[in-house]
Amino acid sequence: MKTLIATDGSEEATTALRTASCLLRKTRNEFEVLCVAPELVRPVGRGKEPRAKGSQTGEEYRRRITRKTKAILDDAAKILRTEGVEAKLFSEIGSPADVIVKLAEGYDVTVVGAAGRNHPAFAGLGSVASRAVEHAAGMVLVAREPASRDRLRVLVGLDGSLASRHALSALTAYFDIDSAEITLMHVKETPWIHLGLDREWFDSPADVFDQANPEILLEGELEREAEDLLEDAQARLAKYNYSVMTLIEEGNPGTEILGEAESGQYDLVVLGAADAMDSKHTMLGSVSAKVAWQAPCSVAVVKLRE
Repeated sequence: MKTLIATDGSEEATTALRTASCLLRKTRNEFEVLCVAPELVRPVGRGKEPRAKGSQTGEEYRRRITRKTKAILDDAAKILRTEGVEAKLFSEIGSPADVIVKLAEGYDVTVVGAAGRNHPAFAGLGSVASRAVEHAAGMVLVAREPASRDRLRVLVGLDGSLASRHALSALTAYFDIDSAEITLMHVKETPWIHLGLDREWFDSPADVFDQANPEILLEGELEREAEDLLEDAQARLAKYNYSVMTLIEEGNPGTEILGEAESGQYDLVVLGAADAMDSKHTMLGSVSAKVAWQAPCSVAVVKLRE
């Protein structure tokens, strides 16, 4: 298992280092820490050619940026050592988002930082983290401050898609969850939800006796599918002896998952990112980005590799 952690020396990146070292503490996990320095961009005067890359200014910039990135990486190494983790350190120069997305191909997990529940400037993901969640291959962990250091609470969103099943496999393969409390959650998406209507829209006294009512039949079918889905997921986790609970809700998947993550004080949400062509199971394809942006805790977005 190989994990890439991106850092820029910020408070959010420091939090990501500590959180990732705790969540991903599996045997033989190779941690590598990357610091990407932006390229030197200089204005070009009208009618003038840009200066050669080997100019004195460019050389001085590279010397300074090398010292800066080394200091950031050294600090990152110290932080990880306090958590009992040794890591390989390296730096690159270029667009941080482009470099991270490109390098992610060679790793099982890519870790990026984002503001968390206690951060005064909490406003979702930054541009680099957002690009990583959207475009990086494999699993992207948006690592935020955990709700508690006592016992890990994990929320897994499941919708029955292949990506969703892959997310459940990633949970057992990558995360240190032997003593965690795990909740498997499915959100039923009834058609009236997309019209901005709640279930009272079709409820009436006659519905109690009219078992052939199409809406009631659909409701029952969705409930049975949800129960079967969660039962199958529980069976897949049975051999690990985890503490597992299940939860079925109805509504907008993103809203329901975010609400549960907040009210349940979870430390980690795990979601599969469905392929754009998977029209039957679009819950986590469209929802994963929303949850990664707005969740008060860490979010792992698990993608199928091509």
